[in-house]
Amino acid sequence: MSDTSTRFTSILIANRGEIACRVIRSAKSLGYRTVAVYSEADSNAVHVQMADDAVCIGTGPVNESYLLADKILDAARQTGARAIHPGYGFLSENADFAQACVDAGITFIGPSAEAIRLMGNKAEAKRRMIEADVPCVPGYEGIDQSDETLLCESEKIELPLMVKAAAGGGGRGMRLVHEREELANTLQLARAEALSAFGSDELILEKAIIEPRHVEVQVFADSYGNTIHLGERDCSVQRRHQKVIEEAPCPIMTESLRERMGAAAVAAAKSINYRGAGTVEFLLAANGDFYFLEMNTRLQVEHPVTEMITGLDLVELQIQVAQGEPLGLTQSDIQLQGHAIEVRLYAEDTAQDFLPTSGPIHLWSAPTGEGVRVDTGISSGQEVSPFYDPMVAKIITYGSTREVARQRMVEAMNSTLLFGTKTNRDFLKDCLQNEVFIAGEATTAFIGDEFPAEKLAEQAPAFSSDAIAAVIELQLQHQQDFANSVNVAAALKNWSNATPLRSRKRYQHGDETVDLWITPTDKDGYTVSDDERSCQITILSIEETRVKLLLENRKTEARYHKQGDTLYLSVDGISSSHRDEIPFDGQLDQNTGGGNIIAPMHGQLLEIKVQQGDHVKAGQTLAILEAMKMFYEIVAEADGKVTDILAQAGTQVAAEELLIQLETAQ
Repeated sequence: MSDTSTRFTSILIANRGEIACRVIRSAKSLGYRTVAVYSEADSNAVHVQMADDAVCIGTGPVNESYLLADKILDAARQTGARAIHPGYGFLSENADFAQACVDAGITFIGPSAEAIRLMGNKAEAKRRMIEADVPCVPGYEGIDQSDETLLCESEKIELPLMVKAAAGGGGRGMRLVHEREELANTLQLARAEALSAFGSDELILEKAIIEPRHVEVQVFADSYGNTIHLGERDCSVQRRHQKVIEEAPCPIMTESLRERMGAAAVAAAKSINYRGAGTVEFLLAANGDFYFLEMNTRLQVEHPVTEMITGLDLVELQIQVAQGEPLGLTQSDIQLQGHAIEVRLYAEDTAQDFLPTSGPIHLWSAPTGEGVRVDTGISSGQEVSPFYDPMVAKIITYGSTREVARQRMVEAMNSTLLFGTKTNRDFLKDCLQNEVFIAGEATTAFIGDEFPAEKLAEQAPAFSSDAIAAVIELQLQHQQDFANSVNVAAALKNWSNATPLRSRKRYQHGDETVDLWITPTDKDGYTVSDDERSCQITILSIEETRVKLLLENRKTEARYHKQGDTLYLSVDGISSSHRDEIPFDGQLDQNTGGGNIIAPMHGQLLEIKVQQGDHVKAGQTLAILEAMKMFYEIVAEADGKVTDILAQAGTQVAAEELLIQLETAQ
C-alpha cells in the first residue's frame, strides 16, 4: 500500500523539447495535470503548448534557466505541483536537486539523492562496482586529481586510453588518447569541458576497449525490494561518443549472455538500494567479456525501443513507483517480442565532423506508418536553438524481426523532412543501408570504419534534383504570375507563337556550378539541359509542399519548400538546397576565405589563444568555442600572421562571425 499523504495529482516536468513532450504525454494519459517550465528562447515551444500550465524560468542559456533548481522549485510551488519529473539530461542526475525536492515536500520522480550521488560520479561508481564484483575496465579512478598523478597513473594503462569526466556522460568531457604526448593537453580540454557541462572537473582514466559493442541493460526497482531488468539495448553506433542509432534486443545477444548481463545489472542496482528506472551500461568485447561502463540514474533517450519490445510504458512505471506503489512485475513477466530501432535526428553538418547546427525550421514533417513512432518537440516555424542539445527528434520503428524494423526505418527516413537547417537524416539512412549494419555487426568503431571523411564529404545533388528544383521554381513563378494578373489565363502557361520560351537557372554546390536551360515542351512538360546532360520532366500535380511528376518515364514524388531565395528539396530520401545564383552575380562574400577565421556556429567564445602580431602554423589552435554542450578548437587553415582580433573571449558570437584575421603566407 502506498502512503496517501504523499500522493500527487500534478507533475512539473523540469525539462524541455522532446523529453518534456514524452513525459507530458504519459502523465496526461494517466490523468495527471502537467506543468511545463521554459526559457525565453522556448516561449513558443511544443512542450509549453502541450502542458496544462507553464512557467518561464529565465533566459536561453541553460545556466540561466533549466539548470536553476530554485527557479524550478518556485515554479512547482506557484502551480501547486507536488511532483517533479526531471526527464533526462539537465538536473535529472543532480543529487542536490533530488534532495531539494524532498526537502521541499515535493516527490522527485527518480531514485534517491544518495543513489544519484553514488552513480553520478564515475570514479565512485566504479569503486562501488569493483566492491560488488561487477566486471570493470582497468584504469585509474582515484581521488588524487593532480595532473602529476594522472600522468603517472596513465603510464600503467595500455594505450589507447580514455579520459572521462567522472561526473557526466553523453560524450562530454570524454577524449581518446593514442599518444602519451597528447595527454597533458587532453586533460586540460576534458577538465574544462567537464566543468562547464557538469560543474565538476574530476576525471578518470581507462584502458580503451577497442571496437566493443556498447550494450546497456534497463533496470527497474520499487521501494519494496523488487528489482528486475527489461532486457538490453545495443547503442554501438556513435559519433563523438554520443549515440546515433539504438536497437533492442542486441543483434548478437544469446540467452546465456543476457542472463549474465542482466544479473550484473540487477546486482549493481541492488548494491545501492536503487529505486525507479535506471540503465547499467556495459562494453561488450568480441570474445563475450563485458565491463561496467556507468549507471545512468534516469530514463534514457533510447528507452522507446525497450517500450516497443516489452509493451511497457516506462514513464508510467516511473510515476507508479514514485507514488509508492509496488512495481507489480517479476522477472518472469518480462517477455521480449520483436525488434525495435531508434535513430536520433540531429541538427548537425555531417560533412563538417558532425558539427552541430542551429537555425530555422521552415518545414518539419514527421514520418507515419505501421510500426512507426516519433518523439519530438519541434514544429514548423520554430528555431533550432544554439543553447541546447542538437537532437531534435527520435524516430522509432518496430517489426516482428530486425529486418522488418530496419526496412520500416529506411522508409521512415525517406519521408522525414526538416527544411531550413542541416540535419543528419541522409547520413542515418546511409548507416541503415550499410552492409555491416544490415548484418548486425556494428561496433563503436562502425562510423569511423565505414564513413571516412571523404565518404562524409558533402556531395553535390544529382543532375535530376537540380532539374526538378528548376522546374518547381518555374511552376511557382507561374503560379505567382497568374495570381498577380487576372487577365492571364492558366491555359496560356508556357505558350508562345514563336520558338519555345526558355528559362535559365544557375545553382552553386560547393565548387560545382550547374547552369541549366529549361524549355517548355507543353503546358506542364519541360526539357532541362546543360552542356552535357538533359532530362524530361512533366508535372502531374503540385501542392504546397509536394509535387508529383514524371522524370523521364518514371513516376516519382518530391517534397519541397521555398523560403526566400532558396528552394529546399527531398527526392528519393535525399535532401538538397538550391538557390538561383543569377540574380546575385557580382556579389562576393567578404567574410570567408583567405585568412579570415570565422565562427563555425553560434556559441560562447571561451578563449583566444593568440595575440595580434603572432605567427601561427596551419593546424594551430587559435580559439576555443563552446556550443551545444561541446568544446570546439578553431584552428588555422594555413601558416600566417595574426593581423587583427575582432572578437572578445567570454562573449557570445554568431555563426560565420569574423573572429580573427590572418595574413597568410603566399
